[in-house]
Amino acid sequence: MNAPQSNTLSADIELRMQAALDTQRDAYLKEGMVTASTRIDRIDRAIDALVRHSETISQAMNEDFGCRPRQVNLMTDVSGSIGCLKHCRQHLKSWMKTEKRPSMFPLNLLGSRSTLEYQPKGVVGLLSPWNFPLGMAFEPLAGVFAAGNRAMIKPSEFTPATSSVMAELVAEAFDPAELTVFTGGPEVGQAFSSLPFDHLIFTGATSIARHVMGAAARNLVPVTLELGGKSPVVVSRDVDLSQAVQRIMVGKLLNSGQACITPDYVLVPEESLEEVIRLATTAVNEMYPSLLSNDQYTAVVNDRHYQRLTAYVADAQERGIRVITINPANEDFDADDGHKIPPTLIVNPGDDALCMQDEIFGPVLPIKTYENFDETLAYINSKPRPLAAYYFGNDGAEEQRFLTGTTSGGVSINDVMFHMLQKDLPFGGIGPSGMGAYHGAEGFKTFSHAKAVYRQTKRFNVAKLAGLLPPYGETTEKSIRSNIKR
Repeated sequence: MNAPQSNTLSADIELRMQAALDTQRDAYLKEGMVTASTRIDRIDRAIDALVRHSETISQAMNEDFGCRPRQVNLMTDVSGSIGCLKHCRQHLKSWMKTEKRPSMFPLNLLGSRSTLEYQPKGVVGLLSPWNFPLGMAFEPLAGVFAAGNRAMIKPSEFTPATSSVMAELVAEAFDPAELTVFTGGPEVGQAFSSLPFDHLIFTGATSIARHVMGAAARNLVPVTLELGGKSPVVVSRDVDLSQAVQRIMVGKLLNSGQACITPDYVLVPEESLEEVIRLATTAVNEMYPSLLSNDQYTAVVNDRHYQRLTAYVADAQERGIRVITINPANEDFDADDGHKIPPTLIVNPGDDALCMQDEIFGPVLPIKTYENFDETLAYINSKPRPLAAYYFGNDGAEEQRFLTGTTSGGVSINDVMFHMLQKDLPFGGIGPSGMGAYHGAEGFKTFSHAKAVYRQTKRFNVAKLAGLLPPYGETTEKSIRSNIKR
């Protein structure tokens, strides 16, 4: 009896989502030109909703994770989203301006004009993840609104409390014809990705992205994929090691490593290994004197991911790989059911170790050693292209070799993750770590159609002058000869 009911529910949600899409598209078409004031109004309402509900949002995230610091919730998801919205509000008028492009000679002299005009795509679907459940919906939404679109959001089922709050604040601030939220499990996500949107953005795992892209392809929906990968950190010999390790550990333990651009593994000079381990231990001790009862140390989101991460550590131990657990207060994590995992270093794991197979997405950090710098580039290039890559050092030539010798979605030099905070820099991946980008002008362009417009002169018969008008003759041959040459 369960299967028919499930199928009925699935069919019902599909119909409701298709109806919502139809409503938004009809409203978009009736609206005509989407003015700057309309776009700013939608952005303002989004900002206002986030400001008014910020504490409720934080409480919901803490409930979903079991323990997630209020400060992290407000800094990353709420403040980060508001920052993107404000940036788009400030710049969208200049982004909307028609761009003049040169027309080919001699048409430009005869009065013809070429322009590029940015037009909203229409209705954009956003599939957002659980790790930053509000931020990864509202940060790209800033670009969606700036470009003049309407949107539908499907948040992750792994953070139901946050998804519920998001649906409520959106319903309070927006007409469903502008913005709406659909919550639910994988079947809802599958149906959502199959809708004929005008654009679809997905943030999440590469394995799921293949299904999302396949579903979108059936409707020829353009997609933006923000994925992840094993983001490497290279620590040079020419570096302030204490500063570098502290910055790496701050980034690694933000949200307990549950971020798409978290440092995934570190490459350090072989002679610096023990000092790096000591400095990493010191950094953790200073930031988190205790872990289990510390409400500033984030828990792993659910049992599935907890089991996955503990399996990485157990696999390394079974292989005889050196594993260092950083537990400042010597707490008993085995007796805890709150899904917290202490910061754990795995030293020189082989590529066959589980921790080196997939993106870690947790507070487990492999550290590998190298003898010469070129080994780091070769190792990084032997792996799929990551969403982020990091270099710590003061050697300008070496830094340049890192930048030109590796390919990643983005890079931070002498820190981690900060490139994503720059609202004027595009954020996105390449290859297995994603395609397309949002943030800033590039985000506006991602969610806009760049329409080429050519205005022909009325004063002259251009086709005749160029020899394009039959019957073809000497003028035609002259035009051909002028172009077919070196």
